Amino acid sequence: MRCQGMYSRTLTGLSSWYRLRFVRKIFAVSAAFVAMALAMPVLAHHSFSAEFDGSKLIELKGVVTKIEWTNPHIYFYLDVKDDKGNTTNWGCEAASPGSLHRQGWNRDSLKVGDQVIVGGYPARDGSKLADARRVTLPDGRRIFGGTPGDGGPGDPKP
Repeated sequence: MRCQGMYSRTLTGLSSWYRLRFVRKIFAVSAAFVAMALAMPVLAHHSFSAEFDGSKLIELKGVVTKIEWTNPHIYFYLDVKDDKGNTTNWGCEAASPGSLHRQGWNRDSLKVGDQVIVGGYPARDGSKLADARRVTLPDGRRIFGGTPGDGGPGDPKP
């Protein structure tokens, strides 16, 4: 009978040791999954040259029709008239809201209905999307709209 008691204490001691190893492994695996999940947006992010043609500077003059102030980039849309009077809606990609805020932008910098001028670079795929590097606001201020350090043309030097 006494042997049985010692044996059960030994098993209890071993089982807590195995339990601790199991918990550590579960924690390590969970931490690895969390790290991979947090890294996904970084891996999905694109470089300037992957999406836009830095050799073709374009200027868009138009009226703001929509603004999406969200991460990872803000997008605003312009109705741009061509030489024949036809209107085309262009999407303009700018930096992240935090980056733009540090450069002088805020949610009131652009409003639907504002007339703006965008100097930027068109999408490589021919879609009506541009990287908005310089934006001239209705009050005449010119502000940088690109992502600093993305390798695109007109990147301000520190």
